[in-house]
Amino acid sequence: MLIALSLLATLVTQAQSSTEGPVFKITPLLSKVTFYVKSSVDLEGTFEKWDATLVFTSTDASTGVLDIKIQADSVNSGSKSKDKKLKGEHCFDVEKEPYITFHSTKITQTSPNTFDVAGTFTLRGISKPEALTFKVDREAGGATGEIKGILTIDRRDFGLGGGIKFVTIADRVDLTIDFKATRVGPPLVFKQ
Repeated sequence: MLIALSLLATLVTQAQSSTEGPVFKITPLLSKVTFYVKSSVDLEGTFEKWDATLVFTSTDASTGVLDIKIQADSVNSGSKSKDKKLKGEHCFDVEKEPYITFHSTKITQTSPNTFDVAGTFTLRGISKPEALTFKVDREAGGATGEIKGILTIDRRDFGLGGGIKFVTIADRVDLTIDFKATRVGPPLVFKQ
């Protein structure tokens, strides 16, 4: 009887794991989130504190959900005075809105290794539908790889930089992700 129960438990566990999708563990030390905006003096930098998850409910790539949560006060442009302005009320307003987030609502594979990710982007407490485009480079065996993508927003949609005097800022802001990830679970089925 004990052997039969053990065998049944093994079969149930295998059946459950075959219906679950993979989770991609993103390695923060090897990954980064950066930004770029054209202005009278170009502005670029990184966010030092963030978290991201990429989880699939099956092995179908379209079932994935990407969540990115950035601590806005971790902005690092290489200049303390610029960082202070970026954290202030005319830009990120970190005292009132400490996080910048992206939550995907749909992942669409556009080629063997590129994807369009529709989702909700939130900045300064304002949420808008936006799209992230990314490319996946898988290493041999497919368990590890790199996810590189870009999300371009119009800063005016989020009230960014409206009160900064004597600085001309382009409307386009690029947020770039470069994630190193390891797959846990079954491999994804990619369209070829």
